[in-house]
Amino acid sequence: MTSMVTSLISTQISQNKKTLSSSWVTFCQKHLSESSESGEAGHCLWVLTAVIKEIFKDKHSQRTESLKQLLTPFDTTFEVFYNSLLSRHFGSFQNPSNIINSLMCFLELLELLVASRIYLKLHFRSQRMLFLKPHALDILAWPVPAFIKRKLVILIKKCLLCKVGEDLCREPVPTLTSPDHLLESDMLALADALLHAVHAGLWKALAVPGKPSCFGGDEVQPGGRLRSGPDHVTLRAVSLITVKSLEIKFQNYTSATEMKVDLQTFMSKLLAFLKPHLQPSLQLHNSCEWLSRVFIEQDDDMLEAAKASLRIYLHLTREWDASASLTQEKEAWIHSTHRHGCNPHCIFLFFLKNIAFDSMVLLDFLISSETCFLEYFVKYLKLLQKDWGHFLSICKFFAAVESQCGVNVHDPVPSPAHGRSTSHRVPHALASIGENTCPWLPCTSDASSEPQSQVMMPKETHSVPANGPPYRSPQSLVDYDSSEASEEETTNEHLTKSKQTSLCQEMTGEIQGLPRTCKDQKECSLESQSRPLLSAESSSPFSAESQVAPDRTVWEVGLFLRTVKCLEELHGSVYRLQEKNLFPYNPAALLKLLKGVEAKYDNT
Repeated sequence: MTSMVTSLISTQISQNKKTLSSSWVTFCQKHLSESSESGEAGHCLWVLTAVIKEIFKDKHSQRTESLKQLLTPFDTTFEVFYNSLLSRHFGSFQNPSNIINSLMCFLELLELLVASRIYLKLHFRSQRMLFLKPHALDILAWPVPAFIKRKLVILIKKCLLCKVGEDLCREPVPTLTSPDHLLESDMLALADALLHAVHAGLWKALAVPGKPSCFGGDEVQPGGRLRSGPDHVTLRAVSLITVKSLEIKFQNYTSATEMKVDLQTFMSKLLAFLKPHLQPSLQLHNSCEWLSRVFIEQDDDMLEAAKASLRIYLHLTREWDASASLTQEKEAWIHSTHRHGCNPHCIFLFFLKNIAFDSMVLLDFLISSETCFLEYFVKYLKLLQKDWGHFLSICKFFAAVESQCGVNVHDPVPSPAHGRSTSHRVPHALASIGENTCPWLPCTSDASSEPQSQVMMPKETHSVPANGPPYRSPQSLVDYDSSEASEEETTNEHLTKSKQTSLCQEMTGEIQGLPRTCKDQKECSLESQSRPLLSAESSSPFSAESQVAPDRTVWEVGLFLRTVKCLEELHGSVYRLQEKNLFPYNPAALLKLLKGVEAKYDNT
């Protein structure tokens, strides 16, 4: 019966009938307004959701008008139902099973309403309910099945990332229509409401079950095997919406002190929420490990979280640099970023360790349009050049902790300029950094129980398929903020789909034959006298020149050189592809930033 009604309504809309069935509209308005827990209300929600999906699937040019025709008589009704369903305590409902069904259908309807706002540029009051009325967050504390809570958290994540409807609408968000000026303020309202709920103990009340939450139920069938561990999808979504909400809120702050207080408050609550669910537990000497541990199986969310964390750091340091006059205050701020898991250099180093310092993985990320890696990477490279001394300190800190805690040293590290230099000495800046660079982060006895760092590849490496990736307009490097390095560069904004396909087919074969160094390229060549190396003697039991413990020297220099070598190899690979006109966008600004990192290394 329900499918018949759906087909009837969809047919009426597709035939451009000016009015819908008045009896059906009246029936839905009556039951959605009168009782949120009736079976008829759930039936109406199901039909409305199915009809909206059919409209989205139709590629004709009248989609906006069709959806407007459907939503106009229900705009006020949806608000009434939303308030009725979510303003009450769960225990006051007389029929919990119907409420669970209504919740499931209504969350799906909310997602479609927000998607229509983004993709079809419709403007209804009901599309703003989730942003302006935070009652939906109360569901996370209700005794409802875990998959309901998971669906809500994922919906909030999509809203904060402006990715609602991506699974349903394959085409890009239209840019020629008038912008939604209220969306930014609505996202701020949602982020503020979420942080307020977190401050009130939302994550303490949210239980993440140890069994997988599935639509078919949580019980394991006979002969099946129970998967151990928490619901990592929920953990990732909770982590990302917390960090993203902080980023959105910090854009409207002017006080560095207020930012620091909020960072400490909310990151402490997030880390406390994650701690019992991560086994083995987080290293107590470096809280920044949480990001790579939580998001290791989901590349796109990991990079969104890293980008949000980096933007938080940039907001804070920009305000702090303007207000802090004493070096002690800035050191205390750096201490705070470590303690609360948002130091960008630590996060980047953990990321590189997880991909085994493989420049080809970075190249895959740069070529792919499935993640925000390009934007994140450009922002980080700019920070790295400005914050080089801090980066060296972080390398020293990683080395000291891993050496003290008995972690085995990695295999011998080849120099970034192997075969090109005659100078053999430990980088002076690393050898001269004080022993107590990060005295606030001591190695603890707990850390010795940590297994050796696992080398893990991202779940998807975004290899270019034989027929090329799905077409998407290439990003422009000149759009990123405060990029004097990008001002003179232009990006190919209008690549055709056919050119992209053939280009990627050529690129696939070219990438496989790329060398791991760029010593034969004039662009990448460096003066041999200026490139310090880790000498063979420094890997021996004693190094007279470094005058520090040998294992520690190998660690601190090894991590530093592995990072620089990885970036140098990436520089060479991108340069080779650009020379053959095989890179999917103009990488000139990116190459300039990578070249700047090499110049910083030369001066170290």
